[in-house]
Amino acid sequence: MKHELNLNNSLMDKMGIPKQLAWGYLGIMIFMMGDGVEQGWLSPYLIGRGMTMEQSANMFIVYGITIAISSWFSGVLTEGFGPKKTMLMGLLLYILGTVGFVGFALPDLNYGLMLITYAVRGFGYPLFAYSFLVWVTYRSPGKKLGAAVGWFWFVFTGGLNVFGAYYSSWAIQHLGYLETLWSSIFWVLIGAIFALILVKDKFKAVTAENKLSKSEELLKGIVIMKEEPKVLLGGIVRIINTTAQFAFPVFMPIYMASYGFDTTEWLQIWGTIFIANIAFNLMFGFVGDRFGWRNTVMWFGGIGCALSTLLFFYSPVIFEGSFWMVMFCGVLWGALLAGYVPLSALIPSLVNKDKGAAMAVLNFGAGLAVFVGPAIVGLFIGSLGNEGVVWVLAGLYVVSAILTRFITLPDNARTVHVQPTLEATLTT
Repeated sequence: MKHELNLNNSLMDKMGIPKQLAWGYLGIMIFMMGDGVEQGWLSPYLIGRGMTMEQSANMFIVYGITIAISSWFSGVLTEGFGPKKTMLMGLLLYILGTVGFVGFALPDLNYGLMLITYAVRGFGYPLFAYSFLVWVTYRSPGKKLGAAVGWFWFVFTGGLNVFGAYYSSWAIQHLGYLETLWSSIFWVLIGAIFALILVKDKFKAVTAENKLSKSEELLKGIVIMKEEPKVLLGGIVRIINTTAQFAFPVFMPIYMASYGFDTTEWLQIWGTIFIANIAFNLMFGFVGDRFGWRNTVMWFGGIGCALSTLLFFYSPVIFEGSFWMVMFCGVLWGALLAGYVPLSALIPSLVNKDKGAAMAVLNFGAGLAVFVGPAIVGLFIGSLGNEGVVWVLAGLYVVSAILTRFITLPDNARTVHVQPTLEATLTT
């Protein structure tokens, strides 16, 4: 038994997973699967019950705002209270928001209550997941931190975008829509058991002095954008990176339904897109080291996503409703979305110190994308329609390529690969 345990520890060590936190990785995947059960179908469900596209978009906008706020503060709360308490806070907020949203707001479509409760729900996953990521950075040796963080993003994206989509494609048929949302509480509780109970590792809270320094470090994310404007450009590019990812679920299921794709087929397409994205996240890390970080973001990320976004949208017309060709075009977009991965190496390399503050800007940009995507749909869907919204999204990708052109490294910058950290690979 002891020999088997040593073998397991050795295997995890080679994989780069801190053995003290191994159960936590599984917990994050299960938690994020629960969080992702409604991502691909909630908007068309609400519209099918009589809400307008603008109302649906506004709900996701408010949700995105709370995610952005929660993402920004998750690190400092973890430093002050420890990861388990912060994760528990996220779990409780998620459950509270879900009970209010599904139990009280959604049955009667009480729009005001829906906005409030769905916003509360949005505080949940950043506090739960990103606090665990801070924990990972403390428990991983420097030479294996990149692998440890990479595994975090593997389970995070796999749970949210892959397992969440595939599970809900089954659940809405066999359980029903409201019951599928209720089941999310079951999954996040299972995830919490793995991450909060089975993980026995202790995390010592920092002293009051360190808390203050961390708060100041958080504020440096604002100051550094003034001191180094290229960091601000990187934050804008990071917002654009996943804007379409959070805009598509608001209107694309309805658009695809007009060409004969039902909700289950859409969820299968959406889940497969992010299976490809996970694989290409790793590949574009190597491409960036060889082709150049800035070049990779510009050409594969910016220009590649601009073209593949349009191709994905027009694929039902071009290929006459072929399920497999539409999926292929979606997978191409998901793969090129990973072209933004080297941004996490490029932006911290712009500064000699305060690299954490530079990463905080990227983290906040990733959170803001959850808000900006639905906001674009809400602003333009009424006047420009589905086609106009997609052209706006494609245009933003071109803008990101242009902005990246001006993110040049200082002459004395080290060009070694900087390992991705918080939200760096959420190009998923």
